[in-house]
Amino acid sequence: MNKVRYVYGLTSALLVGGAAISLITGSPLGAQVAQNDDAVMDRVVPVAGAPASFADLTAQLQPAVVNIATRQRVEVANNPFAGTPFAELFNRRGGGEGGGQPQTREAQSLGSGFIISADGYVVTNNHVISPPDTRAKLESITITLPDGTEYEADLVGADAASDLAVLKIRANRTFPFVRFGDSSAARVGDWVVAIGNPFGLGGTVTSGIISAVYRNTGQGGPYDRFLQTDASINRGNSGGPLFDMRGNVIGINNAIFSPSGGSVGIGFAIPAEIAAPIVEKLREGREIERGYLGVGLAPIDEDFAASLGLPKRRGELVQTVQDDSPAARAGLKPGDVVTKVNGKDVTSDQTVSFLVANLQPGAKVPVELLRSGEKLALSVTLGKRPPEAELLQQGQTFDPDAEEPMAPGTSDSTIEQKLGMQVTPMTAAIARSLGVPADTKGVVIAAVDPNSDAARKGLRRGDIILSANYQPTATVEELLAQITAATTEKREALLLRIQRRTQPPAFVAVRIR
Repeated sequence: MNKVRYVYGLTSALLVGGAAISLITGSPLGAQVAQNDDAVMDRVVPVAGAPASFADLTAQLQPAVVNIATRQRVEVANNPFAGTPFAELFNRRGGGEGGGQPQTREAQSLGSGFIISADGYVVTNNHVISPPDTRAKLESITITLPDGTEYEADLVGADAASDLAVLKIRANRTFPFVRFGDSSAARVGDWVVAIGNPFGLGGTVTSGIISAVYRNTGQGGPYDRFLQTDASINRGNSGGPLFDMRGNVIGINNAIFSPSGGSVGIGFAIPAEIAAPIVEKLREGREIERGYLGVGLAPIDEDFAASLGLPKRRGELVQTVQDDSPAARAGLKPGDVVTKVNGKDVTSDQTVSFLVANLQPGAKVPVELLRSGEKLALSVTLGKRPPEAELLQQGQTFDPDAEEPMAPGTSDSTIEQKLGMQVTPMTAAIARSLGVPADTKGVVIAAVDPNSDAARKGLRRGDIILSANYQPTATVEELLAQITAATTEKREALLLRIQRRTQPPAFVAVRIR
């Protein structure tokens, strides 16, 4: 959670829900119509304004809203004293069950979704089905209909950038379903209805109005652009639909702004105009490709505007430019203020990330900017946006002098167990922070177990492992391969070549645990 004053923050509306109540079943496939078909809606909703009651609308739509439960396997350290002064003693005594080896535990999560076709395709949030713990492995997905019927489901496709996922129910039957509407026509003040499974209570219906359109929450990314509503949305509503008064899905409930984790009337939904094209690609098994510029940006707030003599909330300031990125090749520099992309103004509601991500890789795009008070126009050939995990890694800073304790499960478990250290791949950003050339090949030590032989030999955070047993270790996988080979050959130590800042490389033999 990104904390704001009085601990307010944007918190994902994650995953607690249950089965809903029984209302309606599907008809044969040949006669199947969407639950929000216009002919049906004409009968249940007055043309003007909100109905006197939402009961008829709810009865028509709720059968297509489902509960989603996942089961995951999580690898955990069996040694409860890991990372403490008692860890070595505990291991010598056998470590209890498993002799100190990692054990697996079961984890579960719950959320909401909605059916978009009679043959059982379901839309939800990616964070509902994607284990938030990097050590977790998704094992199964269960869909529960409002009548309590349960089905297993398969993951068809997921997209972390937009936080969307598509599932397919394993069943040879027809299902009630709903359709996407046109969120671009939504106006502030329009009535909306949210249906989902908050706090494990089962099918729950809330109503409200649209409080804002195209709300930017400040969290960054290509899809930080939401419908804001005061309809009550809580943990477990994630992935559920936000309906307009015609019964169209105009949003997918995604997050809340809250001081306590509960609803305070500020909820966010992914607009249908963004979600629908991505859902269709995921359903068809097509790759989601987005344009990529390769810059780190900051909005032009009041202070930035005052220092640069610019209008407030217009443009974004380039903080960093990735090496060998489309932006670098086009000539963008830190300190530039990007004012237009592809002829569209850059504003708080229409960010550079959003504009670029909605263009195709390879597109030649005009970019207008201010540099030292002068207007410039550049042409940028966009690249392909890397996976979100890679972008997150690029954006992370690495302080080699920070006192970082071992955090079990955040890197390769075998390396943690055998060498008593955690490592991370070398990146250009890490190379800069370590003061080594950007093309340095090796893996970087992120943390060292104080009870390990590596610690006794003086290895520490920020050291670069260049080779192991004379074999290059440009990747974590290459280091792991040498550990495996040494273990197979029953060697008791691994010869590492270590590069430390301002010092020449040196060989260090580290005992294998």
